[in-house]
Amino acid sequence: MALVFRTAMQSVALLLSLLGWVFSCLTNYLPHWRNLNLDLNEMENWTMGLWKTCVIQEEVGRQCKDFDSFLALPAELRISRILMFLSNGLGLLGLLVSGFGLDCLRIGERQQGLKKRLLILGGVLLWTSGVTALVPVSWVAHMTVQEFWDETIPEIVPRWEFGEALFLGWFAGFCLVLGGCLLHCAGCSSPAPAASGHYAVAEMRDHCQQLEMKYSNPDS
Repeated sequence: MALVFRTAMQSVALLLSLLGWVFSCLTNYLPHWRNLNLDLNEMENWTMGLWKTCVIQEEVGRQCKDFDSFLALPAELRISRILMFLSNGLGLLGLLVSGFGLDCLRIGERQQGLKKRLLILGGVLLWTSGVTALVPVSWVAHMTVQEFWDETIPEIVPRWEFGEALFLGWFAGFCLVLGGCLLHCAGCSSPAPAASGHYAVAEMRDHCQQLEMKYSNPDS
């Protein structure tokens, strides 16, 4: 029963982590971190991501332009790029590492200690990936709120608002953190390596051999 529960926990954790990793990759490249609606021209909407800015017009459609310079970006966007790349890389590495530590995988069945360590390491990597995805999303959201309520900006100037990618990034980060925690718990709850069992069997065999020798040579 414990084995079934542990295997189910590992499967759920891996699926959550995979879902979070896919969503974090989408969050990284979607140009919807911020939205801007113009009151003077309701047929024109602006969106901004980490890599480009897009304008959506009813007559023309979507037109996007990449940012010209990395150094010209605001600090939150520059650091968000780095953190999202780090999150994607750590998430992929965590999925690969924890995948080899699953109980349902036949590879390395006799190396339970190694599989346990792989699960724990994969959980830590996925948890770190989730945190590094939540930090840039929350930072950009915080700066958006500050700029929205900035009293020094005239009211006639349009304000940026939350884009869909921010909510997707929050969801992805929480999935990665939860999946990493579940994998870590599953690794810690895994049974100890069966080495002690092998020693017990060997001792039993030696004891049986001694008894056979004793009864085969009663004079001794």
